[in-house]
Amino acid sequence: MKKLLLVALAAVAGLLVYRQIQADKAEQDLWTEATDSVPSGSAGA
Repeated sequence: MKKLLLVALAAVAGLLVYRQIQADKAEQDLWTEATDSVPSGSAGA
């Protein structure tokens, strides 16, 4: 019983870490898009 509880706790912890990494990546992508210079497709128009 203790092993099952430990495995479940580890799975929940892994899920939380995974979701936090995804949230951080999404925020970084948003900042990159917001602070990026003029897209190369619009240059020289």
